[in-house]
Amino acid sequence: MRILGIDCGTERTGYGLIESDGRSHRMIVAGSIHTSPKQPLEARLLVIAQGLRQVIQAHLPESAAVEAVFYAQNVKTALRLSHARGVVLLTAAEAGLSVGEYSPLEIKTSVVGYGRAEKQQVKMMVHSLLALETLIESEDACDAIAVAICHATRTSTALRIGVAR
Repeated sequence: MRILGIDCGTERTGYGLIESDGRSHRMIVAGSIHTSPKQPLEARLLVIAQGLRQVIQAHLPESAAVEAVFYAQNVKTALRLSHARGVVLLTAAEAGLSVGEYSPLEIKTSVVGYGRAEKQQVKMMVHSLLALETLIESEDACDAIAVAICHATRTSTALRIGVAR
């Protein structure tokens, strides 16, 4: 299955597309969509939507996955993140993609095996699981791939359990 993982943000929205059978994963593309903090929020959201549409049209994922809303101490930051997530969810829905949402704890547990793992541990495991020879420079893209890997493993496990019953 082709899964588009998305790490939402108003300044940088990371994306990573993998091909996976739930056990082995292969990266197809990864990157990030950058917006200017000098632009009004609505213009930045438009850039995010347009960038995701291009990725979806170019690579034809079968599903998408995003990080679920988490607690943030800064209310302004949480609201901006929610706007970006809304655009991401809408863009995925427009493309007819089913969307999985996972907490940071679920993502880290799926990728590292420990829900309180540090960002560097997640990055190392993403590179290891994908058997990459070169590092993914963008932290946002790496986080997006981690979300996609989480979705792949969760979906595969759910299918295996369903088949076993």
